[in-house]
Amino acid sequence: MDSESAYARVSTLDQNELRQLEGQILDRIFTDKASGRDTARPALTELLRFVRDGDTVVAHSIDRPARNLDDLRALVQGLTRRGVRVEFLKEHLVFTGEEFPMANLMLSVMGAFEELEPSLIRERQREGITLAQQRGAYKGRQKTLTPERVAELVQRAGSGTPKVLLARDYGISRETVYHYLRHTELG
Repeated sequence: MDSESAYARVSTLDQNELRQLEGQILDRIFTDKASGRDTARPALTELLRFVRDGDTVVAHSIDRPARNLDDLRALVQGLTRRGVRVEFLKEHLVFTGEEFPMANLMLSVMGAFEELEPSLIRERQREGITLAQQRGAYKGRQKTLTPERVAELVQRAGSGTPKVLLARDYGISRETVYHYLRHTELG
């Protein structure tokens, strides 16, 4: 029996992946909570093992399964070669392996834009920061903890206080706790 499966990916744990597939009637949803930088993700790997000839894979948009054009094309072509239909809801694109050249062109153009967009955003952000610095309006990110508080954090960590508790007590992320510990040990 043919099944309709979906792939959803969110970048952070607090994002809601179900809104991506709202209103869709699906047999199974495979969800990764990870960056789309590469395709080595557990749920995507499981989806690729699960689908069979005649199945359909649905994704909200082309940037969910892959963030670069090469990975996107390889994924779509690999699935369609196996007889799996691939559908991207936002872009209204469907791939069956029997596409006309225009559909492949659309995938390439839209995939290239999705790949380029984050670097354009970073470039505009850098330009904005440079202009703000020239006006004196941007001083950079302020240190969260004073040197005294950092010394206290390091001492508590050395005494065995769990990192998650330190993060909560100092109002910082666990990654920031580890950052302070790494830089203090090096200093």
